[in-house]
Amino acid sequence: MSNKGELYLIAAPSGAGKTSLMKALLERCPNLALSVSDTTRPARAGEVDGEQYHFVDRDRFEAGIAAGEYLEYADVYGNYYGTRRDRVEALRASGKDVLLEIDVQGAAQVREAFAGLCSIFILPPSMQELARRLRNRGSDSPEVIGRRLSEARREIEACSAFRWMVVNDRFERALDELECIVTAWPLRRARQQARVEKLLEEAAESSTIQG
Repeated sequence: MSNKGELYLIAAPSGAGKTSLMKALLERCPNLALSVSDTTRPARAGEVDGEQYHFVDRDRFEAGIAAGEYLEYADVYGNYYGTRRDRVEALRASGKDVLLEIDVQGAAQVREAFAGLCSIFILPPSMQELARRLRNRGSDSPEVIGRRLSEARREIEACSAFRWMVVNDRFERALDELECIVTAWPLRRARQQARVEKLLEEAAESSTIQG
């Protein structure tokens, strides 16, 4: 039986509360580790290299793309964002379950590479509430908020490709539902098949000995 960790992917429209939910989920699930992405955008005030992102220059990122080092990547508003394959595999090989925080474009790339991926989409309770949350953040202009809402519609249209959906209406309930998914996912039949086969081998050996 494989001791390699599970791979979880969470995506959501901007403003749906994904980052806060993921932070709380990581605190609840000690075996879950966040894979920190690379980006070519400049670090913002308070950000630390290696914590929020690994900040790399554009030439280095594009060299990584050419070398196939990225499990997924996307150009978002003129900056690259991507998940390095070696970091994800190192965490999984150590037995850690890995959590990816990426957009629907990157999620499609990861699903092609990992059949056993657990993908989760965080939905806002309504578009009106999503717009209210974006405005209340106070960090974006009306033009940017409008662009984010347009992007949210495109992302929600793509959410049918995800295995699970969680509505972030009440934070604690959404967090409980995420924890339930993370707890239940390793018990799926495909993951437990090796255990079933081992039990059947033992049963066959026992029958031979008794016979």
